[in-house]
Amino acid sequence: MSNNNPFDFQGRHVFVAGGSSGINFGIAQAFAESGARISLISRSADKVDAAVATLQATGADAFGQAADVRQPEAVAAALAAAAGRFGPIDVLVSGAAGNFLARVLDMSPNAFKTVVDIDLMGSFHVARLAHEHLRQPGACVIQISASQAFTPTPYQAHVCAAKAGVDMLTQVLAMEWGPQGIRVNSIVPGPIADTEGLKRLAPTADTLVQMAQRVPLRRLGKVSDIALMAQWLASDWGSFITGAIIPVDGGLSLSGPRDFSAAAEATARGAR
Repeated sequence: MSNNNPFDFQGRHVFVAGGSSGINFGIAQAFAESGARISLISRSADKVDAAVATLQATGADAFGQAADVRQPEAVAAALAAAAGRFGPIDVLVSGAAGNFLARVLDMSPNAFKTVVDIDLMGSFHVARLAHEHLRQPGACVIQISASQAFTPTPYQAHVCAAKAGVDMLTQVLAMEWGPQGIRVNSIVPGPIADTEGLKRLAPTADTLVQMAQRVPLRRLGKVSDIALMAQWLASDWGSFITGAIIPVDGGLSLSGPRDFSAAAEATARGAR
């Protein structure tokens, strides 16, 4: 464990959906550094294997299995395998997501459906199928949401719809599972540097600078900002918090809808 890490998750089981890269892998790394046993799923077997190898190289107990959150049978099999390996799940992080910039009239029904299937249906599958493996009482479920859930954002209708559903799912689960001692919360990341999501929404140096300037704290976030919130929520310090939608975005969500037209045009030019 890092000497600077105030959290102790020694021997606890943390399962991360979408955990092979980006914010979700950063969360997995932080819990591993705090002594947790880590289970990961993601669509790509190669990425899962690489993520597990990276964690194991630091001395962590880690397990991974390829599973697409849109496929409940695959998710169920991975959850059962993880529970068989490390026991009941203490912390469930559901963060699989998809995104792209497009106006509604430029989106096919299948394009819209794909994001809803990954973000919303995927979150449902992970939570619903994990329930039987969660430690009761004491488990903590963390959904990774987005400010598009409560900020109408042009070029992001698919994400707005999907993440609004995720946040409502979070609050309903908090009410239904609270009597079993299971807490359910959403973390809403802001623009996080060096992530695939930010590359899609701010694909050029100019749009990246503009994004940072819109943040009241005048900087992009770090993966560690999100990981620390996840650990805090899962720790005893967060033991009376459930059903919360928590922005970790430097105040960006206070500034209203974002204009992604320049980023969308830059993306379109790059595709030509």
